[in-house]
Amino acid sequence: MRCGLIFRNETKRLTRMTYESERQEITNAFIADAAEITAEGPMDRARLDRIKSRLMDIAARAELWGEDDFPAPSVEEKQNRFFIADHPSGLTLYLNVMQPGKVIPPHNHTVFACIAAVEGAEKNKIYERVDDGSVPGRAELKLREEVDLRPGNALAMLADDIHSVVIDGADVIRHLHFYGQPLESLDRRISYDIEAGTCKVMDIGAKTRK
Repeated sequence: MRCGLIFRNETKRLTRMTYESERQEITNAFIADAAEITAEGPMDRARLDRIKSRLMDIAARAELWGEDDFPAPSVEEKQNRFFIADHPSGLTLYLNVMQPGKVIPPHNHTVFACIAAVEGAEKNKIYERVDDGSVPGRAELKLREEVDLRPGNALAMLADDIHSVVIDGADVIRHLHFYGQPLESLDRRISYDIEAGTCKVMDIGAKTRK
Protein backbone atom coordinates (compact mmCIF):
# COMPACT_ATOMS: atom_id res chain seq x y z
CA MET A 1 0.00 0.00 0.00
CA ARG A 2 2.78 2.42 0.99
CA CYS A 3 4.75 1.65 -2.19
CA GLY A 4 1.67 2.46 -4.24
CA LEU A 5 1.26 5.80 -2.46
CA ILE A 6 4.93 6.67 -3.00
CA PHE A 7 4.62 5.79 -6.69
CA ARG A 8 1.52 7.96 -7.12
CA ASN A 9 3.15 10.88 -5.32
CA GLU A 10 6.28 10.60 -7.45
CA THR A 11 4.22 10.41 -10.62
CA LYS A 12 2.31 13.51 -9.55
CA ARG A 13 5.56 15.34 -8.78
CA LEU A 14 7.05 14.50 -12.18
CA THR A 15 3.84 15.54 -13.92
CA ARG A 16 3.89 18.91 -12.17
CA MET A 17 7.54 19.40 -13.14
CA THR A 18 6.67 18.65 -16.75
CA TYR A 19 3.75 21.09 -16.66
CA GLU A 20 5.95 23.77 -15.12
CA SER A 21 8.55 23.35 -17.85
CA GLU A 22 5.97 23.42 -20.63
CA ARG A 23 4.18 26.40 -19.07
CA GLN A 24 7.41 28.38 -18.91
CA GLU A 25 8.25 27.53 -22.51
CA ILE A 26 4.91 28.57 -24.00
CA THR A 27 4.54 31.70 -21.86
CA ASN A 28 8.05 32.86 -22.76
CA ALA A 29 7.22 32.38 -26.43
CA PHE A 30 3.93 34.24 -26.02
CA ILE A 31 5.58 37.20 -24.26
CA ALA A 32 8.27 37.37 -26.95
CA ASP A 33 5.65 37.33 -29.74
CA ALA A 34 3.57 40.00 -27.98
CA ALA A 35 6.64 42.19 -27.52
CA GLU A 36 7.41 41.96 -31.23
CA ILE A 37 3.84 42.91 -32.12
CA THR A 38 3.76 45.90 -29.76
CA ALA A 39 7.10 47.11 -31.12
CA GLU A 40 5.61 47.41 -34.62
CA GLY A 41 3.80 50.64 -33.74
CA PRO A 42 0.90 52.11 -31.75
CA MET A 43 -1.51 49.45 -30.57
CA ASP A 44 -4.62 49.07 -32.73
CA ARG A 45 -7.38 46.49 -33.12
CA ALA A 46 -5.52 44.47 -35.74
CA ARG A 47 -2.35 44.11 -33.66
CA LEU A 48 -4.35 43.40 -30.53
CA ASP A 49 -6.29 40.65 -32.30
CA ARG A 50 -3.00 38.97 -33.17
CA ILE A 51 -2.00 39.02 -29.50
CA LYS A 52 -5.45 37.73 -28.53
CA SER A 53 -5.07 34.79 -30.92
CA ARG A 54 -1.75 33.83 -29.35
CA LEU A 55 -3.22 34.13 -25.85
CA MET A 56 -6.04 31.77 -26.83
CA ASP A 57 -3.42 29.22 -27.89
CA ILE A 58 -1.85 29.04 -24.43
CA ALA A 59 -5.24 29.20 -22.69
CA ALA A 60 -6.20 26.06 -24.62
CA ARG A 61 -3.57 24.14 -22.63
CA ALA A 62 -5.92 23.86 -19.65
CA GLU A 63 -3.81 21.17 -17.95
CA LEU A 64 -1.07 23.77 -17.37
CA TRP A 65 -3.30 26.07 -15.30
CA GLY A 66 -4.81 23.65 -12.79
CA GLU A 67 -5.63 23.69 -9.09
CA ASP A 68 -2.37 22.08 -7.91
CA ASP A 69 -0.27 25.02 -9.04
CA PHE A 70 -2.92 27.76 -8.93
CA PRO A 71 -5.39 27.08 -6.11
CA ALA A 72 -8.84 28.64 -6.07
CA PRO A 73 -9.61 31.34 -3.52
CA SER A 74 -11.96 30.79 -0.63
CA VAL A 75 -15.63 31.47 -1.21
CA GLU A 76 -15.20 34.63 0.86
CA GLU A 77 -12.10 35.91 -0.97
CA LYS A 78 -13.60 35.33 -4.43
CA GLN A 79 -10.39 35.99 -6.41
CA ASN A 80 -6.79 34.81 -6.63
CA ARG A 81 -4.58 36.53 -9.18
CA PHE A 82 -1.28 34.82 -10.04
CA PHE A 83 1.69 36.43 -11.76
CA ILE A 84 2.78 34.28 -14.71
CA ALA A 85 5.32 36.19 -16.83
CA ASP A 86 6.42 39.67 -17.89
CA HIS A 87 8.69 41.58 -20.25
CA PRO A 88 11.08 44.52 -19.67
CA SER A 89 8.69 46.72 -21.66
CA GLY A 90 6.00 46.17 -19.01
CA LEU A 91 3.90 43.50 -20.73
CA THR A 92 2.52 41.26 -18.00
CA LEU A 93 0.57 38.00 -17.97
CA TYR A 94 -1.60 36.83 -15.06
CA LEU A 95 -3.94 33.95 -14.28
CA ASN A 96 -7.17 34.95 -12.55
CA VAL A 97 -8.95 32.25 -10.55
CA MET A 98 -12.36 33.42 -9.36
CA GLN A 99 -15.29 32.03 -7.44
CA PRO A 100 -18.92 32.31 -8.59
CA GLY A 101 -20.49 35.48 -7.30
CA LYS A 102 -17.50 37.68 -8.16
CA VAL A 103 -18.70 40.98 -9.67
CA ILE A 104 -16.40 43.65 -11.13
CA PRO A 105 -18.12 46.93 -12.02
CA PRO A 106 -17.59 48.72 -15.35
CA HIS A 107 -14.01 49.98 -15.69
CA ASN A 108 -11.32 50.83 -18.20
CA HIS A 109 -7.68 49.71 -18.09
CA THR A 110 -5.67 52.73 -19.41
CA VAL A 111 -3.57 50.18 -21.35
CA PHE A 112 -4.50 47.47 -23.84
CA ALA A 113 -5.67 44.16 -22.38
CA CYS A 114 -6.65 40.66 -23.48
CA ILE A 115 -8.54 37.96 -21.58
CA ALA A 116 -8.67 34.32 -22.69
CA ALA A 117 -10.74 31.65 -20.95
CA VAL A 118 -9.03 28.51 -19.68
CA GLU A 119 -11.90 27.03 -17.69
CA GLY A 120 -15.37 28.29 -16.78
CA ALA A 121 -17.39 31.23 -18.05
CA GLU A 122 -17.73 34.88 -17.19
CA LYS A 123 -20.23 37.40 -18.51
CA ASN A 124 -18.68 40.57 -19.89
CA LYS A 125 -20.58 43.69 -20.86
CA ILE A 126 -18.79 46.17 -23.10
CA TYR A 127 -19.76 49.84 -22.84
CA GLU A 128 -18.99 53.10 -24.54
CA ARG A 129 -18.92 56.41 -22.75
CA VAL A 130 -21.43 58.84 -24.27
CA ASP A 131 -20.90 62.00 -22.18
CA ASP A 132 -18.05 64.40 -22.95
CA GLY A 133 -16.29 63.97 -19.59
CA SER A 134 -16.53 67.69 -18.84
CA VAL A 135 -18.10 67.22 -15.37
CA PRO A 136 -15.65 65.67 -12.87
CA GLY A 137 -17.00 62.54 -11.22
CA ARG A 138 -19.91 62.21 -13.66
CA ALA A 139 -20.19 59.74 -16.53
CA GLU A 140 -22.82 58.17 -18.77
CA LEU A 141 -22.32 54.76 -20.37
CA LYS A 142 -24.18 52.93 -23.10
CA LEU A 143 -24.10 49.14 -23.48
CA ARG A 144 -22.41 48.17 -26.74
CA GLU A 145 -22.27 44.37 -26.59
CA GLU A 146 -22.22 41.33 -24.31
CA VAL A 147 -19.53 38.66 -24.45
CA ASP A 148 -19.90 35.22 -22.90
CA LEU A 149 -16.25 34.50 -22.23
CA ARG A 150 -15.64 30.76 -22.01
CA PRO A 151 -13.01 28.27 -23.30
CA GLY A 152 -12.47 28.76 -27.02
CA ASN A 153 -12.90 32.53 -27.11
CA ALA A 154 -11.24 35.67 -25.81
CA LEU A 155 -11.74 39.40 -25.40
CA ALA A 156 -9.38 42.17 -26.52
CA MET A 157 -9.67 45.76 -25.30
CA LEU A 158 -7.83 48.97 -26.09
CA ALA A 159 -6.89 51.41 -23.34
CA ASP A 160 -10.20 53.31 -23.26
CA ASP A 161 -12.53 50.34 -23.69
CA ILE A 162 -14.88 49.76 -20.74
CA HIS A 163 -16.18 46.41 -19.51
CA SER A 164 -17.83 44.80 -16.50
CA VAL A 165 -17.58 41.20 -15.29
CA VAL A 166 -19.97 38.82 -13.54
CA ILE A 167 -19.11 35.25 -12.53
CA ASP A 168 -22.31 33.29 -12.04
CA GLY A 169 -23.16 29.60 -12.15
CA ALA A 170 -21.54 27.14 -9.76
CA ASP A 171 -17.99 26.69 -11.04
CA VAL A 172 -14.65 28.34 -10.34
CA ILE A 173 -13.19 30.01 -13.43
CA ARG A 174 -9.60 30.25 -14.66
CA HIS A 175 -8.82 32.94 -17.22
CA LEU A 176 -5.54 34.37 -18.50
CA HIS A 177 -5.26 38.18 -18.38
CA PHE A 178 -2.62 40.04 -20.38
CA TYR A 179 -1.89 43.75 -19.96
CA GLY A 180 0.36 46.32 -21.62
CA GLN A 181 1.67 47.27 -18.17
CA PRO A 182 1.62 45.58 -14.74
CA LEU A 183 -1.74 45.89 -13.00
CA GLU A 184 -0.06 47.28 -9.89
CA SER A 185 1.10 50.29 -11.93
CA LEU A 186 -2.36 51.09 -13.29
CA ASP A 187 -3.40 53.60 -10.65
CA ARG A 188 -5.57 55.76 -12.93
CA ARG A 189 -8.13 53.19 -14.04
CA ILE A 190 -11.68 54.50 -13.81
CA SER A 191 -14.62 52.59 -12.30
CA TYR A 192 -18.16 53.54 -13.31
CA ASP A 193 -21.49 53.38 -11.48
CA ILE A 194 -24.11 53.22 -14.23
CA GLU A 195 -27.15 53.75 -12.04
CA ALA A 196 -25.69 56.74 -10.22
CA GLY A 197 -24.06 58.15 -13.36
CA THR A 198 -20.75 58.57 -11.55
CA CYS A 199 -17.11 57.55 -11.96
CA LYS A 200 -14.01 57.39 -9.75
CA VAL A 201 -10.48 56.05 -9.68
CA MET A 202 -10.56 52.28 -9.30
CA ASP A 203 -8.82 50.28 -6.58
CA ILE A 204 -6.15 47.81 -7.69
CA GLY A 205 -8.20 44.96 -6.19
CA ALA A 206 -6.82 41.54 -5.32
CA LYS A 207 -3.13 41.33 -4.45
CA THR A 208 -1.09 39.43 -7.03
CA ARG A 209 0.45 36.14 -5.94
CA LYS A 210 3.77 34.87 -7.28
